[in-house]
Amino acid sequence: MKQKRRTRQRQLVLDAVRARRDHPSADEIYLDARGKDDKISRGTVYRNLSVLAGDGEILHVKVPSADRYDLRTDRHYHMFCTGCGIVIDAPIEYQDTYDKAVETKTGFSVERHRTIFEGLCPECVKKAEKSH
Repeated sequence: MKQKRRTRQRQLVLDAVRARRDHPSADEIYLDARGKDDKISRGTVYRNLSVLAGDGEILHVKVPSADRYDLRTDRHYHMFCTGCGIVIDAPIEYQDTYDKAVETKTGFSVERHRTIFEGLCPECVKKAEKSH
């Protein structure tokens, strides 16, 4: 496999992801990177996010509103608020028994599964209760 070199722009994108803890969207990362280098293009940021996720340096989290990125690459679940769009890590452990159960029942070789819990965050629950 060809070794990918660490370009200045790729490092800038990785640094932008590392500086955040809120599962930023590609656009948010672009804006952060653009603050450091006003010549970096949206396409360059998107391309480098794809490379970094493909290399396992960051995690690509697919949620309904916009794809997000996570510095945590270990196996874990996420929660998505359908009200405000926030994405956070779920406070439960990854269940590798699910992977094994699917393998046993199907013969499919499971590498991992991804789960997104969808609902309202505590702030959006409070807003919903106030409006009723």
